Amino acid sequence: MTRYKVGLRTREKILAATRALLSEVGLEGTTLKAICDRAGVLPGSFYNQFPSKDEAVLQVVRGAIRAVDPNPTDGEDESLGELVEAYVKFITGDPVVARIYLQIAVGGGLTDDRMGARVLRHHRRRMERFTSALLRSVPDLDLAEAQRRVEVTLAALNGLAFQWMLEEGGVDVDGHARRLLEHALAGGGPGYPAPA
Repeated sequence: MTRYKVGLRTREKILAATRALLSEVGLEGTTLKAICDRAGVLPGSFYNQFPSKDEAVLQVVRGAIRAVDPNPTDGEDESLGELVEAYVKFITGDPVVARIYLQIAVGGGLTDDRMGARVLRHHRRRMERFTSALLRSVPDLDLAEAQRRVEVTLAALNGLAFQWMLEEGGVDVDGHARRLLEHALAGGGPGYPAPA
């Protein structure tokens, strides 16, 4: 039991060091050596907890996403509004980690097949959750139309995230997200055409 607790403390120290380094020096500056130095652990201890630096970074990102997730355990009772709000909170509430996520999703997803598969799995799970939430809100909507509305909503949210990062907060993510939510729920909304 003591060994288990030591492992948990080591893991948390590594994650805290990774979080801090990502905030201070970004993804490129967050090296395995820097993480180990900051955490006060040897590389062997790091590798006992994580197979790679990328996995530690992904755990930090996953933790940030989970922190705003309206229902991280099963997703059964969440509304589409809660999911959209969580997306916006993730992007605007922790922009450093959100930027890292976008870098991993685009950079790693396009150049590393394993990373691409992980990013795609995460996107598909998000699509499923958004679609299920939309169908709970608009039960007479057919599945294909719900999926189309969710695809548009997520594509627009992703675009807003990139624009927000590039302009360092210069876009009204909250306002646009609310209009996207209206569009998804009603098939139209202020400023957005109804789906064809």
